[in-house]
Amino acid sequence: QVQLVESGGGLVQPGGSLRLSCAASGSIFSIYAMGWYRQDPGNQRELVAAITSGGNIKYADSVKGRFTISRENAKNTVYLQMNSLRPEDTAVYYCNAEIRRSPWSKAYDYWGQGTQVTVSS
Repeated sequence: QVQLVESGGGLVQPGGSLRLSCAASGSIFSIYAMGWYRQDPGNQRELVAAITSGGNIKYADSVKGRFTISRENAKNTVYLQMNSLRPEDTAVYYCNAEIRRSPWSKAYDYWGQGTQVTVSS
């Protein structure tokens, strides 16, 4: 079993900050990429930011310069620091990880349960 547990969502005013955390646990051999996606009603889930085990990072254009993704490999944990939040950042944020459960298995995508981020005055 593998679990991804997210925390850190909530309500914040425009211009404010939030920090999301996601910890992976269970039967894990290795984790390649970890990242954050978001989805609001009526729209498809979109990539926000992702980071590989080697530290390669990509961001959605809409969050560049405002969000920072980081990772603690020893703790199987990924973070998303979100600054200068805007109402259009409102969504459910999902953690994603590409995990191998043994040296002989291929990697599969796992998802967290989602955490709500609401940016509103």
